[in-house]
Amino acid sequence: VQLQASGGGLVQAGGSLRLSCAASGLTFSSATVAWFRQAPGKEYEFVTRIFRSGGATAYADSVKGRFTISRDTAKNTVYLQMNSLKSEDSAVYYCAAGSRLILSSTYNIANYDYKGQGTLVTVSS
Repeated sequence: VQLQASGGGLVQAGGSLRLSCAASGLTFSSATVAWFRQAPGKEYEFVTRIFRSGGATAYADSVKGRFTISRDTAKNTVYLQMNSLKSEDSAVYYCAAGSRLILSSTYNIANYDYKGQGTLVTVSS
């Protein structure tokens, strides 16, 4: 299984980016997929996830109302639309996936079976 995250870059505060996470060897429609981020010197931070059954979503309070996670089953890709970006959103963003998570375990990246290589988002103020 491979997860390929892409779409990061440099953007001004207030701008938007859309990250993509494409999978090979795993069908996203039957997996929980999440985005985490890690700023320099900090721990992984949960950003958002879309659950395998029913597609229930959850967001960190810091991104609620600005970020949206979505899943395109035809393309086997999960997207993270990020609007109204702030300098504190700067980090390496990772997508992670797992097929056996329960809802309460989806906030910890250690519980996911697979993790992509990360894509860097830099927001300039």
